[in-house]
Amino acid sequence: MLRIENLSKDFGGLRAVDHCSFEVPAGTIFGLIGPNGSGKSTIFNLVTGFLLPTEGEIYFKGERITGWPPYAVVRKGIARTFQLVRVFRNMTVMENMLLGPKHQVGENFIAGVLNLPAVRRQERENVKKARELLAMMGLERFENEYAGNLSYAEQKLVEIARALMTDPDFLMLDEPASGINPTLVDNILQHIRRLRDEQGKTILLVEHDMNVVMNLCDWIVVLNYGQKICEGTPETVSCDPRVIDAYLGV
Repeated sequence: MLRIENLSKDFGGLRAVDHCSFEVPAGTIFGLIGPNGSGKSTIFNLVTGFLLPTEGEIYFKGERITGWPPYAVVRKGIARTFQLVRVFRNMTVMENMLLGPKHQVGENFIAGVLNLPAVRRQERENVKKARELLAMMGLERFENEYAGNLSYAEQKLVEIARALMTDPDFLMLDEPASGINPTLVDNILQHIRRLRDEQGKTILLVEHDMNVVMNLCDWIVVLNYGQKICEGTPETVSCDPRVIDAYLGV
């Protein structure tokens, strides 16, 4: 579904990503791991259009999307979350959710001002969809709660649910388990598995927690200093001496 070919990104004299190539098959949970500063978040930002690559190409469903702006990437079917939660804390959970859908009729100035029937109809549909997603995440009771009043783990789930409002085929999760009480991590992981198993989503995730990665991912790419040093199943990667040296520091 996603193919990256010889991708590189320079920041001045620093090469954050160095000729990295890999493919994410459809219907998988694909892990991207490595030490801090290894280029993981930079690759996320390159794929989603927040950064322009220095070299290389990015393909989604066979179409070249290199250099596309973020809005075009979203419309193509890619959504993401961020390492640090980015909910609108002073808006309700439902208001956060309603920011997600693409091609909203009410965004047209005249249609919005006149509150045309098409605007009202689409808003009812969006509210229904938002409630379904919140129920799936176990957040339906927080619909009218300010997002800033939720726990950090709940805010992460709101961010995932809001990303799903764009109807993505490909979901990119940046450290979905970081900063969360270990007793609640399993809840996050169950929701991620359900997205693949029940909704057919393809998921690319960055995560530092090796237990999460090994128990969740079908395939893993390991980065170090911007270069791919290993690729394979969790079992293969966990036994690779380059990974043990670079990532585990053993």
